[in-house]
Amino acid sequence: MPRFCSCLAVLLCAQLAPAQDALPPKVAAILDGPDYAHSRWGLLFVDAKSGDVVYAKNPDLFFCPASVTKLFTCGAAMVAYGANHHFVTPLHRRGEVSKDGKLDGDLILVAQGDLTFGGRRAADGTTAFKDGDHTYTDGLTPDAEVTDTDPLFAFKSLAKQVKVAGISHVAGEVLIDARLFAPARGTGSGPAAVSPVIVNDNMIDLVFTPGDKVGDPAKLTVRPETAYLRGDIGVRTGEKGGKVTMAEPGEDPAAFVLTGSIPLGSKPIVYAVAIERPAEFARTLLIEALRREGVRVDAPLFLAPKVALPDGKVGYEKLPVVASYESEPLQDALKVTLKVSHNLYASTLPCLVGAKAGKTTLKDGLLEEGKVLKGLGLDTTAISFGGGAGGSRADQVTPRATVQLLQALKKRPDWSAFEAALPVIGVDGTLATILPKTSPAHGQVRAKTGTYYWDDDANGRTHLVSKALAGTMTTKSGRELVFAVFVNDVPLAKGVKTRREGLILGKIAEIVHDDPPR
Repeated sequence: MPRFCSCLAVLLCAQLAPAQDALPPKVAAILDGPDYAHSRWGLLFVDAKSGDVVYAKNPDLFFCPASVTKLFTCGAAMVAYGANHHFVTPLHRRGEVSKDGKLDGDLILVAQGDLTFGGRRAADGTTAFKDGDHTYTDGLTPDAEVTDTDPLFAFKSLAKQVKVAGISHVAGEVLIDARLFAPARGTGSGPAAVSPVIVNDNMIDLVFTPGDKVGDPAKLTVRPETAYLRGDIGVRTGEKGGKVTMAEPGEDPAAFVLTGSIPLGSKPIVYAVAIERPAEFARTLLIEALRREGVRVDAPLFLAPKVALPDGKVGYEKLPVVASYESEPLQDALKVTLKVSHNLYASTLPCLVGAKAGKTTLKDGLLEEGKVLKGLGLDTTAISFGGGAGGSRADQVTPRATVQLLQALKKRPDWSAFEAALPVIGVDGTLATILPKTSPAHGQVRAKTGTYYWDDDANGRTHLVSKALAGTMTTKSGRELVFAVFVNDVPLAKGVKTRREGLILGKIAEIVHDDPPR
């Protein structure tokens, strides 16, 4: 039997149905602009209290989310561990200690996946970050900065505890047990080696300041100070107003050569050297810290030890803990991850989610993450991830699944911690410069950004695979919205930077903030 509605019923249905295509004229004009003739837009704005759709366009199509992936990654980690979880990294001794303080055996640091490992701990105990994170520097831009913290904070603490424990001489080896999960590769820019041991984001920062006159060697600060970086650094002071130049060095920290110039009068430039063997790096730093504390260590600083590690958890139960380091709460590390879009932390989190369930590979960690997200009520058929940072070709989500995630997290008691970790538009993180302080939306949008692009060499331009923004906002009228906006596949004209689309997404958020429907 055919089904139909009377004209009145049809009219009523039209009035009650959400206006999914009735975008604000200013937003529609942006989406229909000539720059997006070959692009795809997807967006969804939902009332946070009622769940009613405010605006939508292609809410159920897959889009490359870029770093908006980190919302899912961090959300799953917070659910798995709890926002207030603290990672405790133990330092065991294997062997006996004589009356004169000699350890006739080894010290073994068992890495637990502490993302910051004290390197971002500020004087007041908070976890510090800069809007221009050092992991994104290429040595050619003044935007990257280092935090005013000690990257060796945890190692100094461990070394002091070893001394207090009565050990003044380590006759055996110093070992790093990084078997919590198997090594993996990150999917974003910055350091790519994913490991359970992370020190200074597995980077050595070279901070160059120009000399007093042209031709002078640039002043150099190495952070952390370590003999692990061995090489020849010859950066000089160039003409005032000139460009920064840095020759591309090799990746081996044992044979590092870097030349270039920094303009006279310029602000400090950060050049970060990524570490490919984090456990080896950590071992050197621990030995150096012990020696500075007055503990004699017979083991060589660089030679990789060939000493068997204990047989898992059972083996360590028999070994005394002589020192340990407790991290700041997980929510602090998630805050850095989301505020500055930290790729290494995000790439590590699925491995930690897997480790919580006894798994040891990134693949199994992503499977566990999927289970966590499904448990939150997400439609996991509408998400696809090949990593945690947003740079995998497998990463795809729908606007609806993204909004679902935020709605589910808002129901949790630790939502305030998660929301506080999101960049604030016009204030901090990757949203610090998206809108001016004079904008009505300034400070009213908390959201994660995403950028993913490739060089289009055939046309001498950039192909913007994805620009994305997702989070929450409080509108001018006080209405709270949850939203996700994606634009994919934008061919940028020569000279046009991806920042243009970032400003456009900020403008869309501003338009909706100022004039949402009742």
